[in-house]
Amino acid sequence: MGMNGVSDYLVVGAGAMGMAFTDVLMNETEATVTIVDRHGRPGGHWNDSYPFVRLHQPSSFYGVNSRALGTNQKDLVGLNVGLYELASGTEVVTYFDQVMNQQFLPTGRVNYLPMCEYVGNGTVRNLASGVETHIEAAKTVDATYMNVTVPSVTAPSYEVAEGVTCIPPNGLPNIHDTPEGYVVVGGGKTAIDSCLWLLDNSVDPDVIRWVVPRDQWMLDRASIQPGDEFAEQALRRQVETMEIVAASVDADQMFDELVQQGALLQFDHSVRPTMYRCCTVTVAELEELRRIRNVVRMGRVQKIGTDHIHLDHGQILTSRDTVHVDCTADGLANRPVRPIFEPNHLTLQTVRTCQQVFSAAFIAHVEATYDDDVTKNEICTVVPHPNDTSGWMRTTRDNALNSIRWNADPGLKEWLSNARLDGFSRAKGDKVRDSRQQELVARIMEATPAALAKLDQYLEDGRAVAR
Repeated sequence: MGMNGVSDYLVVGAGAMGMAFTDVLMNETEATVTIVDRHGRPGGHWNDSYPFVRLHQPSSFYGVNSRALGTNQKDLVGLNVGLYELASGTEVVTYFDQVMNQQFLPTGRVNYLPMCEYVGNGTVRNLASGVETHIEAAKTVDATYMNVTVPSVTAPSYEVAEGVTCIPPNGLPNIHDTPEGYVVVGGGKTAIDSCLWLLDNSVDPDVIRWVVPRDQWMLDRASIQPGDEFAEQALRRQVETMEIVAASVDADQMFDELVQQGALLQFDHSVRPTMYRCCTVTVAELEELRRIRNVVRMGRVQKIGTDHIHLDHGQILTSRDTVHVDCTADGLANRPVRPIFEPNHLTLQTVRTCQQVFSAAFIAHVEATYDDDVTKNEICTVVPHPNDTSGWMRTTRDNALNSIRWNADPGLKEWLSNARLDGFSRAKGDKVRDSRQQELVARIMEATPAALAKLDQYLEDGRAVAR
């Protein structure tokens, strides 16, 4: 295609979603694509992530549809033992680099512009040279809208006094002088990773304080596994979930039962979670985390001073010799929903909760297969990132509705059953030969209408209370 600045698609962002979208276009159309990204190499936020980051879902559910990530091995040691491998950040960045250089660029149909920002109206500016290029494209694809942020490139939202040591998780492996203690700020997955890293490095749990503004509902990674041997287990978990929801009498009783059955996990059984962000852990990781007994639940940090940390609901002591680890960047920001397909413009968003790369690949397939934006938007109903307890109910409902809609379309059903990034449809596809699995699929279908009605009711009850 060369550098003539003419493409069928201008994809803004070479992160996971931009790469997954482009991959399907490359394989299902003859389109030409220009990919623009501010980073020097593909992989988006993975370029800025902390050294000990890993996927928190199996590698086989991540990357682009046409190329496996990892070697489909199970972990033999560690807190994920017996479950399928979780790619490291380095592996993910290397993988996307290979996809770009071994698959996309050799086609001659992809023009890649790293170190560039999109300034609008087809204009791209190189961050290193300042040179501007105009790209003439039939359609622009915004692959940056989900706005993944990581602590290393995001300043804390609270004030940090001079003389205080406050680092992103990236700084932990660079510690050379043992501090008096550690304060981990944030209640999400990054904070969990940082706590587990400290414990794994023999830090006494009693010198770790964990500031948790909101406890969260978590998913058991053992229920989210690829491969035939886990298919029945994954289906059984879906059945349990739908049957519990269908039989529930109110939302509180429903969540109690989901925890009782292991469909949801919580850190401290005496503290009812109010947050849900798709965080996935193993039971072993949770047990390890529970060694940290000094958990601070006083809301968000307002300011870290040299001797006190000021929170929404009080303050705690700290010192100049304490290392504060900021884990508050919002990796799954809540963005207003907008139509994915608009005239000459696509905005990539999740159509299955917290499955960004699957969503981007699916959207590309719909773009390649259907003609009008109305139909495409009907198929690709956005399932926004969840944030709180009601988010679990909303995404469970919306995922089920999308699944029903997709499985009613023979072409989509076929695509899903062959999609590497969709481990869930494969488990429920026509290839199910095991009578027990067929029975589980029948039970899911039987429980779903009543479950959807209950979720609608609880969400409406919550809105009524809010009003």
